[in-house]
Amino acid sequence: MDKLSYKTVSANRDTVQKEWVIVDANGEVLGRLASRVAMMLRGKHKPDFTPHVDCGDNVIVINAEKVKLTGNKLTQREYVRHSGYPGGQKTETVENLMKRRPADVVERSVKGMLPKSRLGSEMFRHLFVYVGDSHPHEAQQPKKIDLNTIK
Repeated sequence: MDKLSYKTVSANRDTVQKEWVIVDANGEVLGRLASRVAMMLRGKHKPDFTPHVDCGDNVIVINAEKVKLTGNKLTQREYVRHSGYPGGQKTETVENLMKRRPADVVERSVKGMLPKSRLGSEMFRHLFVYVGDSHPHEAQQPKKIDLNTIK
């Protein structure tokens, strides 16, 4: 047995092959959509995944307003933010946020599933969420992907 044929290949910035993929959120459950999109942003679906390198794809999510939430999450889940001033804490339900900015709901759930580091922030920059079917990334020739085929 030749020991040299079994070397571990570690990806780096030069060897990573980034692709553009498009995901349709129409009728998808928010948590399942977010976990699979986060996995693709991280690059865990690729055979040359390296934890300390951004080897994920650029992901475009369309139809963000048509995402589903199960149970009573639409009315009971609240997002909390704080201005930094005394008494500056504000809460908002998912239902109100979906009316105002539906793309933010998808972005927040995906961001929560990425690493909390500089690398996670870099991965989050490769996520593009849009309301409706249109997006301005036709020049990159993204390929449509079915989330149920990715494991």
